[in-house]
Amino acid sequence: MIRCNFYIDGAWVEPQRTGAEHPIVNPADESVMGTVAMGSAEDAALAVQAARRAFDGFSQTTMAQRRALLAQLKTVFEQRYTEMAQAISHEMGAPWDLAYDSQAECGPGHIQATLDAAADYPFEAPIGTHGQLLAEPIGVCVLITPWNWPINQIMSKLAPALLTGCTVVMKPSEFAPLSARLVAKMVHEAGYPPGVFNLLYGDGPVVGSALCADPEVDLVSFTGSTAAGVSVAKVSADTVKRVVQELGGKSPNLVFADAPLEETIGRAVRKCFNNTGQSCNAPTRLLVQRAVYDEAVAIAARVAAQVRVVHPSERGDGVGPLAMRRQFETVQRFIQLGLDEGARLVAGGLGRPDGFERGYYVKPTVFADVRNDMAIAQQEIFGPVLCILPFDDEAHAIRLANDTPFGLAAYINTANSETAQRVARRLRAGTISINGVGNEYCSPFGGYKQSGNGREWGRFGLQDYLEYKCINGQ
Repeated sequence: MIRCNFYIDGAWVEPQRTGAEHPIVNPADESVMGTVAMGSAEDAALAVQAARRAFDGFSQTTMAQRRALLAQLKTVFEQRYTEMAQAISHEMGAPWDLAYDSQAECGPGHIQATLDAAADYPFEAPIGTHGQLLAEPIGVCVLITPWNWPINQIMSKLAPALLTGCTVVMKPSEFAPLSARLVAKMVHEAGYPPGVFNLLYGDGPVVGSALCADPEVDLVSFTGSTAAGVSVAKVSADTVKRVVQELGGKSPNLVFADAPLEETIGRAVRKCFNNTGQSCNAPTRLLVQRAVYDEAVAIAARVAAQVRVVHPSERGDGVGPLAMRRQFETVQRFIQLGLDEGARLVAGGLGRPDGFERGYYVKPTVFADVRNDMAIAQQEIFGPVLCILPFDDEAHAIRLANDTPFGLAAYINTANSETAQRVARRLRAGTISINGVGNEYCSPFGGYKQSGNGREWGRFGLQDYLEYKCINGQ
């Protein structure tokens, strides 16, 4: 049985007071693997105080020193890479190939992108005729991270925070505690001074709110649901701290009639179902030009029926279980809602797939004839559920694509590059993928509207953790 406690001021510590513990449940079979210590406002204050004490010294280290420490963290991560993939697979049910090739790989990927971005970043530069512009670490940073891509979200925040000279209090999801605990061990092994990195677990209303309200915190970087993001912003507002948010999505995937249909629809279905649909940028609304709509629906239904549902330990392609019971129940509720709203079920449906009596497995599901005012087309389901909608022409496609409260990502498929570029400039989303070309670690990641504010990854991630100071005169 594993027990996850806190890492504060360079040491593993127990909570200040005995409280509730959260079970670590294996989503593949619902067995309990251990417990997570859930903190209190007092624990949050101790972690912030440790980070504040460490800030003065760490912020004055040289860039060369911080680059060397971050490079060492990358080395340690690579040495424990398989251990990280195992932690992710166990805690949130990612199939082994996904956990190893994609989920864990985000760690060294983001570290290297941060090192590359800092190589020519203007941390000091002349400005005007007699001024000097300095980019300095903002201070104590609270990083609140989710369970669905745990290392992607942790390292895309942690690497730039550490490299710029900030100190950190991290509150990962209690549903993905193992990967976060391993990150703390890696930071310790890499040789970071006590207090520079601190880790504690706890729920949002108690620990999250205490961290956001603390006047000694200078920045909160939050990834999670839009509803939780609103709460983070409100609690943080009284102390006028910087808040950076990456929130929900309901990303459109536009397929024009001239796109190679078999290849395009197959890619669309697999991309939607990747990570069992638990990705904020998943293309969950498939918008297909009416001339090829019926053919596209038939292909999507066939591809979805061929998707393997697998135990996380299996090798090869496939989707694993959802990460937790709560998410399983949410996805079942949305599938029922789609049926009640009159959408046409062409693949999947309610219940577990055949052969899975336990675990949070769901059937990869496709709805056709979806209207954009249906709940399944407007709300983030966060499961392997694809909604297919027809459009008439380019203007109609753009209108449907933008008719959402979210704006994280969008996808365009067409053989006409002029159409692709023209439509891309009309879509209200932070990342546009044309004909399957995806993100790189140097790309900015973030969204419009209720998908959040600010950008992460690479050079753009550095900017969140910097304040600018202008010194005029000699």
